[in-house]
Amino acid sequence: MSETARQTGSLKDRSCKPCREGTPPIIGEDLRQMRAMLDEGWNVIGEHHIEKEFKFRDWAEAQDFTKRVADLAQQEDHHPDILLQWGKVKVTLWTHKINGLSQNDFILAAKTDEIARQIQP
Repeated sequence: MSETARQTGSLKDRSCKPCREGTPPIIGEDLRQMRAMLDEGWNVIGEHHIEKEFKFRDWAEAQDFTKRVADLAQQEDHHPDILLQWGKVKVTLWTHKINGLSQNDFILAAKTDEIARQIQP
């Protein structure tokens, strides 16, 4: 098990840290363990990125969620792809510098889930 998967504490309580070029992406069993730390709905795509679609009552809720996730991304200096549609938002995460998944992706995913819970209790 890698150091990333071994760390204790909730992902939402961690902060993103700059990823060094040459750092290997999280794959295999470590990826499965990291995914298990997230809420339901996150899909692993080709061991390269994770994505989740969030559903809302209307455009305003979806837009509010998108703004909050964008603000979080700026604060964490880790920026997802965000697709805003009426009543839903799809968030896609991966670390461009290593062309795969890093701990930062899972941290931002956990914090994104927390934002969703605040909007849709």
